[in-house]
Amino acid sequence: MSLLRFGSHPRFRLSAPVMLALLFLAVLWPSPASAWWNEQWTLRKKITIDTGPSGAGISDAIGATPVLVRLHVGNFRFGAAKEDGGDLRFVSADDKTPLKHHVEKYDSLLGEALVWVGVPDLKPGAKNDIWLYYGNQKAPTAVDAKGTYDPDTLLVYHFNDRSTPAQDVTAWANIAQNAVPGADGAIIGQGARLDGQTALTLPGSPSLVVAENGELTWSLWVKMTALQPGAVLFSRTEGANGLTVGLDNGVAFVEVTNGGNTQRGAGGAAIAAGTWHQIAFAAKGAQIILYVDGNQAATLAAGLPTMTGVAQLGRAASAAAPAADAAAPAADAAQAAPASAAVGFAGDIDEFHIAKVARPAGFIKLGAIGQGPDQAKLIAFSVDEENAGWFSGGYFGVILRSVTLDGWVVIGLLGIMAVISWYVMVDRISYLNRVSAGNEIFLKHFRETSTDIGGLLQLDNQENDPSFGGELGKKQRKSVHAAPLYRLFAAGAQEIRRRFAGGGYRRLSPQAIQSIRAVLDSGFVRESQRLNRLMVMLTIAISGGPFLGLLGTVVGVMITFAAIAASGDVNVNAIAPGIAAALVATVAGLGVAIPSLFAYNYLTIRIKDVSSEMQVFVDEFITRIAESYELPEEPVKQAAE
Repeated sequence: MSLLRFGSHPRFRLSAPVMLALLFLAVLWPSPASAWWNEQWTLRKKITIDTGPSGAGISDAIGATPVLVRLHVGNFRFGAAKEDGGDLRFVSADDKTPLKHHVEKYDSLLGEALVWVGVPDLKPGAKNDIWLYYGNQKAPTAVDAKGTYDPDTLLVYHFNDRSTPAQDVTAWANIAQNAVPGADGAIIGQGARLDGQTALTLPGSPSLVVAENGELTWSLWVKMTALQPGAVLFSRTEGANGLTVGLDNGVAFVEVTNGGNTQRGAGGAAIAAGTWHQIAFAAKGAQIILYVDGNQAATLAAGLPTMTGVAQLGRAASAAAPAADAAAPAADAAQAAPASAAVGFAGDIDEFHIAKVARPAGFIKLGAIGQGPDQAKLIAFSVDEENAGWFSGGYFGVILRSVTLDGWVVIGLLGIMAVISWYVMVDRISYLNRVSAGNEIFLKHFRETSTDIGGLLQLDNQENDPSFGGELGKKQRKSVHAAPLYRLFAAGAQEIRRRFAGGGYRRLSPQAIQSIRAVLDSGFVRESQRLNRLMVMLTIAISGGPFLGLLGTVVGVMITFAAIAASGDVNVNAIAPGIAAALVATVAGLGVAIPSLFAYNYLTIRIKDVSSEMQVFVDEFITRIAESYELPEEPVKQAAE
């Protein structure tokens, strides 16, 4: 109410343009960011984990889970962070609670990072937000691999160790017993390579002991070299008990042997060789569910047997499991192991996880999507926000920071063009103002003077300066001298003086009057050229500004799409900043052209008015000359005789 009263008060009434300008600034002014977790960090970005229909489409329960965050030049400013990524911090949606994380890979030179973040309670069918903070060169490294995973996670191998046994990053320290060759370019950084002969042996740790009908979750990313019958991915046996996970000509299977009785669950479409896929299973009680790429592939009605022995990746732990007991029920016989012998798996593997609980289906699906090639469905990155500077937290800072070098070159050229166009506007408007003021004073006194133009011409005075009866002051005389009408008048007066320089009868023939008109017409052309001086610069700004801006935009869009293609991350958050920055060039071009267009039209109208005024004055001046210096009738007759 007080604001309305203020705006309605006569002394404080705002004009419509001012109110529109204030509204425009209010809309574009960067909105203040929400509470900053720590002021020592200068940059942050929101990461949205979308498990809803618009994202990963996960409706089953998820719970606490590690989430893989892939950073690259399209979504992260490596130059603003520490070289080793030690200033990375992840904070929950409340912007208060730090989250545990650890770095699997960080390469600021290549612009690539793989970071695992422990999210405590991920909701299905919703958008879950976390914050990434960076930009603090003094921050100590604060990675916590053990805290990234819950206590139920028994083993996690990233396979990022070269020529050494795979390290377990969980708190259980289940380090592999031997090393296998590494494989570059795996699904997540570096992986491991199995040749079908050498297996990766897991430790005989008490934490990995499996109780009868106990709970277990197992997952592994695999890429087959070629289709193999009965290829073993994981094997653990102890006497007449055993557990095997493998691929039979590309079809995933899980096989349980309990007391010599073997049951197999297999299903899902055969996976293709040379492509990455996640194989996982969750066992609880008398049921084992097999998953391929996060989707349920088969269900086996069997519980895990008791196993305390050593497990292996890539090869059967012992000879092939015995055939199904002849006395087994028909239902079990249908699931009996095939007669083909087991063989070692040949191909690449990556990201091996074991947990001592049966993870829900949503947890497994989130891992398959979030770690695989479809991660863009799950994770989206917002623009960077800053906690300092005029553009902090707003859109302009993000846009300007994303402008490429070619864009700045175009914007610089447009800036030069804008300076020139504004100079022309100011110069022409000020000149026309002086012209109008001088013309007005001159015409007033010219028309108020006697019809005898001789008094105006002061033919006996060589100063070419009308005195108007001494009525003009110094300032007015200066304004009159700047008037085109005065200069036309002075040119005509000079012509008349030249004709009467010898004294005698002061009369002009029609031919002489036409000659004076020709002089005035030439003066009119010169004055018109003076009025239109530099106007061509405005036409160049009007026509060339938008095209130059469009050139910058097109080049910027090309560079943006090339960068996206190189990084391989196709999502709107990677594309949007580059496209927005590319459009800055077009905005700059329009910013040059639009004021120039308005000014050109305004100046053209004013120049046309002055030109019309000069044309009218020439006609009026010639008429008064003809009246004042008309030849008498007698001399005309004598000339005719």
